[in-house]
Amino acid sequence: MLAGEELTTPPAATGDAPDFTALFDVLPSPYMILDRDLRYVDANQAYCTTLERRREDLIGRPLFELFPNPGESGRRLRDSFERVLETGRPDSIPLIPYPIERPVSRGGGFEMRYWSAAHVPLLGPDGRTRYIVQNTVDVTELQRLKEMAYGPGGESYLAPAPGETDLLQRAAEVTALNAALTQETRGLRDLFMQAPGFMAVLTGPELTFALVNNAYQQLIGHRQVIGRKVEDALPEVRGQGFIQLLQGVLEKREPFIGQALSVRLQRTPGGALEERFVDFIYQPITHPDGQAWGVFVEGSDVTDRVLAERQQKLLLDELNHRVKNTLATVQAIAAQTLRTSPDPAAFREAFEARILALAATHDLLTATNWRSADLRDVVLVELKPFGPERYRLEGPDVALAPAEALTLGLLFHELATNAAKYGALSVADGWVDVRWTVEAGRLDLGWREIGGPPVSPPGRRGFGSRLIERSLRGQMGGEAVLDFAPQGLGCAVSLPVKGV
Repeated sequence: MLAGEELTTPPAATGDAPDFTALFDVLPSPYMILDRDLRYVDANQAYCTTLERRREDLIGRPLFELFPNPGESGRRLRDSFERVLETGRPDSIPLIPYPIERPVSRGGGFEMRYWSAAHVPLLGPDGRTRYIVQNTVDVTELQRLKEMAYGPGGESYLAPAPGETDLLQRAAEVTALNAALTQETRGLRDLFMQAPGFMAVLTGPELTFALVNNAYQQLIGHRQVIGRKVEDALPEVRGQGFIQLLQGVLEKREPFIGQALSVRLQRTPGGALEERFVDFIYQPITHPDGQAWGVFVEGSDVTDRVLAERQQKLLLDELNHRVKNTLATVQAIAAQTLRTSPDPAAFREAFEARILALAATHDLLTATNWRSADLRDVVLVELKPFGPERYRLEGPDVALAPAEALTLGLLFHELATNAAKYGALSVADGWVDVRWTVEAGRLDLGWREIGGPPVSPPGRRGFGSRLIERSLRGQMGGEAVLDFAPQGLGCAVSLPVKGV
């Protein structure tokens, strides 16, 4: 039966079990079985005899390809099949005219016949209709006898006998009403399935999935959940509190609203759990007597919104931190410059130069979203204005963290300013040699002025000297040592760098 596929397992019986395949084939009433694509899976001998077709000519072929009918009868038949597929419940058509092709041996062409059809679902393990069993009764001869008694009616239903008018009128009205209700139900189902928010209907004390829409399927990774309990269909949610919430809604008959709650779901077969954030409501579904028989689940996946809010808060916290650090640096620069400036004009010139140096390093960090700045670029900000013949740089690429870049930027500014006023960059042939190496996460850098006027140690320490020697201490864990050699000022810098 069914080309070797077993639809159901017959119940255990005492003695010899009947041969269900043989039983199906010898049933006197026509039976056939369709799959979800409405293709023939099997047909018994009575069915083949009624249609005057061989079984092998039917199996695997679409019903509406073998027996096309674009008219009203074809639509009614297809609608009945669709109702069985969607609801998993039987459906019937009391009377339907449907033309059948006559074999060539009987002259060919088509013959109008009248049928009464019953459609019964066979469910699969997922609770959905897997096959449709159709039992048809050919009532054409009865219809023709009625034509002989009351006159021909063409292909339409026959003229009613006395007393049948009201009955048939009511039947027609009921049929029209059922068609309207079917259309309305289908429209509501389409709205449910295509709604942008996820929806599901859970039934019974065990919280069994009865309906889920497309958005819910997308959230859970398109798993087959219909007819299964929540704890079996979504085992990863055990221990996350959601099953307890659902049971509480069912018992107390009160809704629960969740906002941006975290849920970890396995969205790919065998994959790792993925954290999602959801806004949702669990709404009890109650009988007229107030007893809850299910829970309606509706909500939205707000993961993108939650992550964006987290990122925004992180950025605001980082911005606040940077602003405070920058203001503290500006305050320190202003105080130290004021102590060492003989007059307001000198203060303004020195203060503006140092603030511009700070801004230049900020620009470097902004270009990388404050992730890092390259050491070579930090040095070039101060030396590039003097021309490429006035400096020589040698060392590997080093990514400096923001705090490291800002501190070294101020240090190089003081060294370059001093060289331009008193050292190698104050004369035509002088230049600056900067070399650095990195080993085991520690930067060692040497600054040496060459070709400048003779150097002698200063009589007192100014702001520049104090900044250079003190800036790398403390949290930076580094040091800078000035060497006032006669042939040219030197500075040795040692600093652990996070970016290496």
